[in-house]
Amino acid sequence: MRLESKKLLEDIRQACEHILEFTKNKMLSDYSSDELLRSGVERQFEIVGEALNRLGKSEPELTNQISHYKRIISFRNILIHAYDVIEDPVVWDVVTKDLPVLNGQVRTLLGQEY
Repeated sequence: MRLESKKLLEDIRQACEHILEFTKNKMLSDYSSDELLRSGVERQFEIVGEALNRLGKSEPELTNQISHYKRIISFRNILIHAYDVIEDPVVWDVVTKDLPVLNGQVRTLLGQEY
């Protein structure tokens, strides 16, 4: 794996960890009522999507090992370009169901045990 690819995977891992920390012991109602929390989570998802987009261009075979990577990149694009139609329950669903899977896959690719 190239050094740049490791850096991108590490960026994804860190962004996942930030989201998990931001949302620890929170519920959808907390997320919906806290603009700062929503902004932080969305920003970290933007980082995840952009890093995956770059990784896909430089090492597509590596990116293919990440489940639904195209959907993750599309989610990032929605957050950035269609910010006015984002629904809190959709984002929260991604946080609670999809993010732990992504985080685990990235950790595996990095060869790290946490």
